Amino acid sequence: MKIFSGRVTAAVIIMSSLTMQAKVELPSIFSDNMVIQQNAELTMAGKAKPLSTVTFRSDWKGGECKTKANKEGRFVMKVPTPPAGGPYTIIVDDGTGEKKILQNVLVGEVWLCSGQSNMEFPIKGDWAQLMDADEVVATMQRPALRLLQIRNTTSVTPLDDASLEYGWVESSPAAASFSAIGYLCGKMLQDSLNVAVGIIDATWGGTPVETWTPHEYLKGVPGLEFYHEQLTAGKDEQALIDAAMEKVYEDYRAAEKMSYPYDRATMQKGKAWKKMPVPSLWENNVMPGFDGIVVMQFELDLPEAAAGKPLQLCLGAVDDWDMTYFNGKLVGSGRIFDQQRDYRVDGDLVKGGKNVITVEVIDNAGGGGIWKSSYAVVDGTKYSLDGEWNYAVLSDFSQTNMAYQLPDSPYYPSVLYNAMVAPLTGMPLAGVFWYQGCANVGRAAQYEVCFKNMIEGWRKSFDNPSLPFYFVQLAGFQNPVTVQPDSEWALLRHAQSKALQLPNTGMATAIDLGNPVDIHPTNKQEVARRLSLLALDKTYGQTQACEAPRCIDAKIGKGYIDLTFDNNIKTEGGVATGFIIKDKDGKWAYANTQIISEKTIRLSSPLISNPVAVRYNWADYPAGNLTGKTSGLPVIPFATDI
Repeated sequence: MKIFSGRVTAAVIIMSSLTMQAKVELPSIFSDNMVIQQNAELTMAGKAKPLSTVTFRSDWKGGECKTKANKEGRFVMKVPTPPAGGPYTIIVDDGTGEKKILQNVLVGEVWLCSGQSNMEFPIKGDWAQLMDADEVVATMQRPALRLLQIRNTTSVTPLDDASLEYGWVESSPAAASFSAIGYLCGKMLQDSLNVAVGIIDATWGGTPVETWTPHEYLKGVPGLEFYHEQLTAGKDEQALIDAAMEKVYEDYRAAEKMSYPYDRATMQKGKAWKKMPVPSLWENNVMPGFDGIVVMQFELDLPEAAAGKPLQLCLGAVDDWDMTYFNGKLVGSGRIFDQQRDYRVDGDLVKGGKNVITVEVIDNAGGGGIWKSSYAVVDGTKYSLDGEWNYAVLSDFSQTNMAYQLPDSPYYPSVLYNAMVAPLTGMPLAGVFWYQGCANVGRAAQYEVCFKNMIEGWRKSFDNPSLPFYFVQLAGFQNPVTVQPDSEWALLRHAQSKALQLPNTGMATAIDLGNPVDIHPTNKQEVARRLSLLALDKTYGQTQACEAPRCIDAKIGKGYIDLTFDNNIKTEGGVATGFIIKDKDGKWAYANTQIISEKTIRLSSPLISNPVAVRYNWADYPAGNLTGKTSGLPVIPFATDI
């Protein structure tokens, strides 16, 4: 009976396996309530019974096609989509088992919203909420506006399927955690176009542009050569981690700062070594603003009875990475900034008397150091490691331009593209709305190249070389400074504007919508309006005043510069503010202004006798007040000298 029972169980398992194999599977973005781009070609990839004939059927005219699954059961079919309409039902069937049925499908306009936290910023959420959020939420019931939210996920290789926070849903107050700009753009487009609109939210706060860039398009980006090389080699995550760690240590050991002797097994002393309190972040005491590699040492005094016994080394959280040694022997490493390190030390390393604990700490950004209480345990007795530690700087990243990320973080190049954008590329889009850049402030030259490469990479991936791409120029932030020609925020905004050199792009500036003390200004309604104006004008041919006047000429006179704009400008109270001018020696001063005509402004300063260049709204948080007379939109920051 036992044998017979086992055979029955095996048969059930086999039948169950066959049933599972017979079920048609589609990527998660294909679901009930979805919106499909009209008058396009949908690429539907999935799994079915190996070598079966897979049929796509829908109730729109011409909505049927067939293909054959390969021996692994994978299939791809190209499906032409109809003009806007619906709702429709889609059936995908391999003729052998459970069909895939999608219901309440609409055809209309599909837009992808992506970037970092200002695009992620919810209508109403735990960490932020939109200006007048309750009023917006109360009017979110819009059945023909559909929302899809991609879950924050990373991958070192492009994925076929996305992880979802939730599948396609009809807009309603229940979706108040959705991207505020995404929802508001969808609402405005729907009101103007009178068709169904689908908005996909693929965002992650604090992330740099390179992590959204396909790895092939990292080529030629200064400072990202290492990552391009590693990803192109097709290494898995662990191999990429090993390579990053090896590169960090190789670089700092080659630096001149490492010319002094350093022994991990001996308590170091001398000119290079100083004292640091533990627990603490070194930015709060001994090294404000420091990012780099620091070696820290502590001498643990143990009784003779502890000799030869295993020891548990419990380091408080280390920000960011650590390589930890006990009497010169590597005993562990960690890479999670807020996680305690628990390392086992073999008894043969433990001796009575002085034992040297050496921790090499790598800090890429933010806080650095051992910032929670630490202790060691031997034979049930706890020994505190808190107190004064010796430390020495091994590498200052501000001097060496080093910053190495690990591939299991959202900051490693390409990992967000791979996990959150690549799985969407079978779905045709009307265009992209993008708001990102804060995480790249300080790296403007790199951003200029990478951002343009990213746009080209997405267009290639979506098989649409003219895919519309509309982006937001960073809002004002940080303390107001009257004359700030070295502003890193201004340089990043300038780098963003260079993407306008690509066709089918548009930039909505948020320069006037910022908050000096909050990197997340709450007036996302106006940001969404400006993006929507670009789309309606440039993509849908509905003529809109979507761009502000631009400076087209700068004539230098004796003691002044005259600026001419391509359209009429206006100012508040008839006074133009926000200009600085430079002399041939590089000295800058705030410019006095004179309105010459509706298109011309004269700049001068008693501090600058022979001006040679001008910049407008060039500061972290500028106060320029020029707008277009027709559009009412702010004139974007510009510089005549770069």
